[in-house]
Amino acid sequence: MSIREGLLKLVGSEKFTDDPKVLKEYSTDFSLAPSGVPNYVVKPKKTEDVQRVIKFANEHSIPVIPVSSSAHFYGTTIPKQGGIVLDLTGMNKIFEIDELNRRVRIEAGVTWEQLTSELGKKGFRMIMPLLPHPLRSVVTDYLEREMPTNTVYDYGEPLQGMEVVWPTGEIFRTGSASVTGYPDSPSKGGMPSGPGLDFYRLLQGAQGTMGVVTWANLKIECLPKIDKILFAPVRELDYAIEFLYRVLRIRIGQECLLLNNTNLATVIADDWSTDFEKLRASLPPWTLILVISGMQRDPEGKIQYEEQALDKILRNEFPEIHLANNLPGFPSLGKKLLPMLRKPWPKKVTYWKKRYKGGCQSLFFITKPTSASKFITKIEEIAAKHGYPISDIGGYLQPIEHNRACHLEFNFFYDPASHSEAERVRSLYDEAAKILLSEGALFTRPYGEELTKLVYERAADYTMTLRRVKKIFDPNNIMNPGNLCF
Repeated sequence: MSIREGLLKLVGSEKFTDDPKVLKEYSTDFSLAPSGVPNYVVKPKKTEDVQRVIKFANEHSIPVIPVSSSAHFYGTTIPKQGGIVLDLTGMNKIFEIDELNRRVRIEAGVTWEQLTSELGKKGFRMIMPLLPHPLRSVVTDYLEREMPTNTVYDYGEPLQGMEVVWPTGEIFRTGSASVTGYPDSPSKGGMPSGPGLDFYRLLQGAQGTMGVVTWANLKIECLPKIDKILFAPVRELDYAIEFLYRVLRIRIGQECLLLNNTNLATVIADDWSTDFEKLRASLPPWTLILVISGMQRDPEGKIQYEEQALDKILRNEFPEIHLANNLPGFPSLGKKLLPMLRKPWPKKVTYWKKRYKGGCQSLFFITKPTSASKFITKIEEIAAKHGYPISDIGGYLQPIEHNRACHLEFNFFYDPASHSEAERVRSLYDEAAKILLSEGALFTRPYGEELTKLVYERAADYTMTLRRVKKIFDPNNIMNPGNLCF
């Protein structure tokens, strides 16, 4: 019996395809990663379907590439060695919204658009990354450690117990989702790291190379009773960062981020043909965005306390930071931007990273906030060397855990129809990654063949250990081969 016949027998014709036109749809994404075509696509509807396919693939040493979104940015779901694409987008059930324990359990195919809509009906929200694509999988983004815009430490680990199908086909549940009686057990799967080892950390950032997560429990939060969004124009980034060190460590604010003029113009432009260039020219080099919120208990009192604390710090310590309800010259910005930070990007509008030129290659890493200016200067030098306009570089600085560290991101926009533009950005990206790594940038999510190779070459002992762990869980190396260091 052929592989094709075996898969058809396992899942049925309605869940299987090897139509060349369909296969081609999985061969590229929004990144500059080389294309790769799968041999087959299977669309499971339940965990048992996933289990059967993985067991079959393991027996026949066939690569399996798990996919749970309709939008991909980093090349991690492009088949590098052919094989079976396991498309989980049809596994999109929201099993339960546990209001008392502020928890939701969802399948891997549930999208940001779907989940935020359902949670909003019940007065809850997710702690979200910046303007996620509406068709992105929520579970995937948290597995990939997409950075939330909220700096509060409590929200830094939204993942709780989950279910995974290991590369051998065994079904496993992590944390307290593994205990007898789940999902009716007392903890409701809300503890990610017990009993036993923190298996959920093995799955984070693994790019589908350790197993297939079919569902997960996630933290949710009540919608604030009161929100106030504040803006400050920033011309001296280091000064603004010192201000954030001061206010975030005393737990002022919820969402807090900095965008440069190119990225902010890309996000807020309404009529692209007339608004973008005008906005980019008139916005300050960077804009600080800070949201203060009144939660369920005494919302007015909390807002008053934070406003008074901010006023005192600004007057006595940071008189050059002008924090206000609106950015000077942009009177309606607050009303526009606040709801955007709580929802995915609108489905009917071209995704913000594709609005400018159609393509975007993002380079991001973790660093100390005080090192951000150094890296920005270095990126501008490298861009100039490659003939890439400095004004076209998108910038995003996201404080982490009360400004303990920060996620620093550079967006290089290009026209994907222009071979020369794409190659220029590819060359710029590769050189910048190499130089920034040598300057101390911490690439916790190294995407792309060249960057992955650079990072793992510098961590020889870690790489050796990771290979050993991979061999235990995936002895035939079937799970998404070619990513990470295997």
